[in-house]
Amino acid sequence: MNPYIALIAGVLAVTSSAILVKYSTADAGVIAFYRLFYATFIMLPILFINKRKEHMHMGKKDLFLSVVAGAFLAFHFILWFESLNLTSVASSTVLVTLQPIFTFAGAYFFFRESLSLKAVLCAALAVFGSILISWGDFFISGKALYGDILALISCLFVTVYLMIGQYVRKRAALIPYTFTVYLASTVVLFFYVVLSGESFFPYSAQNWVCFLLLAILPTLAGHSVFHWVVKWISASVVSVAILFEPVGASILAYFLFQEKISWFQAVGGIIILLSIAYFMIRDHAENRRALQIKEKSEPAG
Repeated sequence: MNPYIALIAGVLAVTSSAILVKYSTADAGVIAFYRLFYATFIMLPILFINKRKEHMHMGKKDLFLSVVAGAFLAFHFILWFESLNLTSVASSTVLVTLQPIFTFAGAYFFFRESLSLKAVLCAALAVFGSILISWGDFFISGKALYGDILALISCLFVTVYLMIGQYVRKRAALIPYTFTVYLASTVVLFFYVVLSGESFFPYSAQNWVCFLLLAILPTLAGHSVFHWVVKWISASVVSVAILFEPVGASILAYFLFQEKISWFQAVGGIIILLSIAYFMIRDHAENRRALQIKEKSEPAG
C-alpha cells in the first residue's frame, strides 16, 4: 500500500478518538488502560501467527526505546482524556495535534532533517488554522484553560512517542514494535489506575463498547498505521497530517454533541485541509525525485 494513502486512512481513524472518549463515563486512566489492553489482546494472535524469527527479533536498545515510547503514549492518553473532561473536543484535539512545532525541532536536532522554507510555512499555516478552531475556548474559564494546558503537555508526549517510532522502525519490524509499545502502555496505565484509586469496573455496556472501539479504530487502525508509515515517511509529515484530526473531530462533535462550529473554526478547518494537502503532495513529489536520482546514480547490472 502507498504509505501516503495509509497515512490518510490512519488519520481518518484517529478522528473518532475524542468522540468515543466523550461517550464514555469512565475515568481518564481507565479509558486509556482498556483502550491499550484490548489493542494488545487483539494483537496477540497476530504475534503468534507471525513466527518468522527475522521479523520478530529486536535489539536491546530498540526494545528499551519501544518500552519508553509506550510510556510516553500512556501518559499522552491520560493527559488528553483528562483534558477532554475540562474543555471542548475542538480545543483539546487541536492542542494535542500541534506536534509539528515539536516534531520539526526534533527532526532537525536529532535526525538532521532539512526542511525547506515552504514546508515550514505550510506547517505554520496549518497550525494557525488549528489555533483558529480553538480560539473561542481560551476565553471560556480557568477550567477550560487548565484542560488546554494538559492537552498541550499531551502533545509533547505524543511527539516524543512518534519520533522514537521513526528511529526504531528503521530497523525493527512493525508487529514486534507495535506490540511492545502497546504492552508497555498497558502496564504503565494499569499501575496508574491502581495508584490513582480509579476503578477497573463496573461499567455500563456503552462504556465497554467505547473501550473496544477505541482499541480497534484510533489505536489499531490509527496508531498502528502510523507505526508502519514512519519507516518510509518522516514523523514531521505524519504530525502535519494528524492536524486533520481536529477538523474531523469538530464535525463529528457538531452532529453528535451539538457543539457549535463558529466561522473561526470553519475558516481554520479549510486552512488546515489546504495546508495538509499541499504539504503531503509536495513531500511525495520530493521523495519521488530523490528516488529517481538515486536510481540514476546506481550502476546498471
